[in-house]
Amino acid sequence: MRTAAVVGTGLIGTSVGLALTARGVHVHLQDADTAAARIAEARGAGTTAPSSRPVDLAILAVPPAQVATVLQQQQRRLLAYSYTDVTSVKRGPEREVAGGSADSATFIGGHPMAGAERSGPWAACATLFEGRPWALTPLPRTTRETVNRALELVSLCGAVPILMESGVHDHAVAVVSHTPHLVAALMAAQLARISDDAARLAGQGVRDVTRIADGDPALWTQILQANAAAVADVLQDLGRDLEEAVEALRTLHEGADGERLAAAGRVTRLLAQGRQGRSRISGKHGSAPAVFTPVRVHVGDRPGELSQLLAEAAALDINVEDMSIEHAQQDSTGVVELAVAATAAPVLTRRLTEQGWDVQHVAVSGDVGEAIVRGTKPLAAARLG
Repeated sequence: MRTAAVVGTGLIGTSVGLALTARGVHVHLQDADTAAARIAEARGAGTTAPSSRPVDLAILAVPPAQVATVLQQQQRRLLAYSYTDVTSVKRGPEREVAGGSADSATFIGGHPMAGAERSGPWAACATLFEGRPWALTPLPRTTRETVNRALELVSLCGAVPILMESGVHDHAVAVVSHTPHLVAALMAAQLARISDDAARLAGQGVRDVTRIADGDPALWTQILQANAAAVADVLQDLGRDLEEAVEALRTLHEGADGERLAAAGRVTRLLAQGRQGRSRISGKHGSAPAVFTPVRVHVGDRPGELSQLLAEAAALDINVEDMSIEHAQQDSTGVVELAVAATAAPVLTRRLTEQGWDVQHVAVSGDVGEAIVRGTKPLAAARLG
């Protein structure tokens, strides 16, 4: 692939442009919002100058309801030899493409499973798709050349291609993306109904559950509308489990002894099913999910302190698999949680102790350990270390 076009310079479109440009592809940018296109251009995602000849592949980063119309318009303008989209639903746009006047032979549906809480070209990142699944849903008339160009796009963006039928895709994303967002929003809405003092009790658990609820409501309404039937089916299944949980919890509160014992068993079974389902989410690079040891460090909100903490791990060649920050309510401090291999936790703990960090507790017996580090390390001592 030598040339490409991106139609729609939001988060995904601009990120595609940045990824392709970084790999030497000449990218042309289009957007009805010319300001967004200029921002994407300024960030290095491509050029807003039109192409004088058809590009190899055009990426349509537009809402699901606009895919067929935009495809038809761009095909009439001979923008590209092949076309794909990046919408999160596939069956509806596919039906509109196949049933309209657009040429479905040069089109293949696509959906990169990547995103961010923020939207727009300023939030775009060239590495957004690295290691992430990218679904491709060919139509019956899609040519081999178009499939191959889409596969090359996925490769250039560092993603992992998954070929699947559009209906299977839509049910899958209803389970793994669309319903979780709606449920997160519903759970977050509960926070608006409690007092300020009660909300101050919120910890990392509720932050994790509601993190994705901070999406654009208008955009997500369009997404849910486009995949409404599949999301409704998943919500209905979830509703049955919720009803069982409600009934069991009511019994635990007010039932007889024998009834409470049975109800506790039902709650345990629901929790066990959740744990089993969680285990099916693949880990890094598609491998089986691994169990890491959290090392929690209390740090001050001062320049350089977080980088010093990460430098301690790097000095021992310890890979930090994941990291989260929980900010304190009252002061400018926070707790940083570093997820490392279980065997690396005691090594990192010793290093932190030697370099002046105050390690309060570490438990490393068995497969899972936990290290909790309290107190901030003086930056002067950090530099000397």
